[in-house]
Amino acid sequence: MKVLMINGSPRQKGNTSIALAEIAGQLEKLGIDSEIVWIGNKPLRGCIACNTCKEKPGACVFNDDVCNGISAKMNDAEALIVGSPVYYGQPNGALMAIVQRMLYSNGAAFRGKPAAAVAVCRRGGATAAFQTLNMPFMLMNMPVVPSQYWNIVYGREPGQAALDTEGMQTMRTLANNMAAMLKATGGKPMPGSDEPGEPMSFIR
Repeated sequence: MKVLMINGSPRQKGNTSIALAEIAGQLEKLGIDSEIVWIGNKPLRGCIACNTCKEKPGACVFNDDVCNGISAKMNDAEALIVGSPVYYGQPNGALMAIVQRMLYSNGAAFRGKPAAAVAVCRRGGATAAFQTLNMPFMLMNMPVVPSQYWNIVYGREPGQAALDTEGMQTMRTLANNMAAMLKATGGKPMPGSDEPGEPMSFIR
């Protein structure tokens, strides 16, 4: 079984990378494969609600950035972990643009699979960013994997995250719980509802 991890920081080797590497190391000890992919620091498109992907599901119509490449990796992964630095109390906007496009255009590859989010910050705003990162998972019937605390790591300068001993322990506990969930389910996604969808708008 394999966990795909997305480093949503524009700094490839920053504190977000350290947090995800701690998870990867613990997963390896537990016999779970993982891959960390970096979103890079080049321009990324946001969704323009063209709905072309609903006619041809599986990929976003825009194929000039890393979105589709990362999204395709979930076809062969059983779980997802997304990590982001905190900007103004929110996740990195580039990361959220990718998450929204991936889930909308290739939802079948994500739906029902365990997921977790990690927020990395200097001081404040982490809980708000953490909540924002988790909300799309619930919409996709993806069980959110817990830890011993909110998945938050502190550090500003490169390398400081490794000094957050509680944060590193929280990452390892997250890995333990992720591995336990995958082994308990055999890597199978949550079944979700067998009822037809009943979307309802409040303005009629």
